[in-house]
Amino acid sequence: MVTPALALLHTSPVHVPVFEALRDQDHPGFALRHLVHEDLLARARAEGPDAVADDIRELLERTVADGASVVLCTCSTIGAVTEERAAALGVPLVRVDRPMAAAAVAAGRSVAVVATLESTLGPTRALVEEEAARAGRPVEVTTVLVEGAWERFEAGDGEGHARLVADAVDALEGVDSVVLAQASMADAADRATLSVPVISSPRAGLRAAVLRCGEYVKS
Repeated sequence: MVTPALALLHTSPVHVPVFEALRDQDHPGFALRHLVHEDLLARARAEGPDAVADDIRELLERTVADGASVVLCTCSTIGAVTEERAAALGVPLVRVDRPMAAAAVAAGRSVAVVATLESTLGPTRALVEEEAARAGRPVEVTTVLVEGAWERFEAGDGEGHARLVADAVDALEGVDSVVLAQASMADAADRATLSVPVISSPRAGLRAAVLRCGEYVKS
């Protein structure tokens, strides 16, 4: 039997301890391999996600050659282009925010996508609409950019970052669910007091990737 190897593609090193902690809580003993490429996000923000498509293809090829059976992309900005390149290569890939988008669609028609990076809004909105089409459910998506939150995150001010995001969520009205578009926003989910589901991606995304590893072994 092949031992599954799950590689996580990050664009910030801060995600490594987050997913390690989730692994320890939900999947103890499961091996994770972390790949951190901050340059991919920087270029995608400056030039658009398609600008890093060739780099992602080469990275996926190397990762599989090095033994990964499944790749989990934890960056929402490059999620769509990574998914496309993985499909073209036949690489089993899980996009961390796809389970979150499916849960948001299941919660109701009106979905708010909240992000701290403008480059994330378009890909996440498209993902929610794609999951709605897949489920055969109508959806209305609104987007919210939390000004100043990303700068707090980059400065290491996790408390200030989470507070700004939670405040933006609590200011929403008339929505059935809220999507926290980036994995880095997960801490704000428990701080928000809005009386609708406020959904973050890390836990559900990791669970989906671990399950995919099991499917890979069975196949």
